[in-house]
Amino acid sequence: MNVLFIEDDPMNRRVVGDMLDVAGATMTGAESAELGLQLIEENDYAIVLIDLRMPGMDGITAIQHIRARPDDKAALPIIVVTADTAVDLRERCIQQGADEVLFKPVAMDALFDAMGRMLAKAAGGGMIG
Repeated sequence: MNVLFIEDDPMNRRVVGDMLDVAGATMTGAESAELGLQLIEENDYAIVLIDLRMPGMDGITAIQHIRARPDDKAALPIIVVTADTAVDLRERCIQQGADEVLFKPVAMDALFDAMGRMLAKAAGGGMIG
């Protein structure tokens, strides 16, 4: 499984990359939203993980760009990974097109649970809630 993590902090990319290695996933890191959008154009990913606060384009704007695509990549599962703790943040992210929101520091089980839900939904398994 190929995962794209759009995150400007190299340590956060490394930690999540190590977690994904445990699951046998391959992670590509992008240090900016602009690079992440370019990588989505050029490659296929099962899931996109994205931070909200980055220099240049922020995560919400990048999500809007992904959702506005004219192809199947517009439906990519997107999980926001953020340190922002605003009360209404989860709701705002979902309204803008994110599928899930995880808060830093991300626990491995929370990451894998969210990814599993997104993959099941993408495969047509629906959500169990």
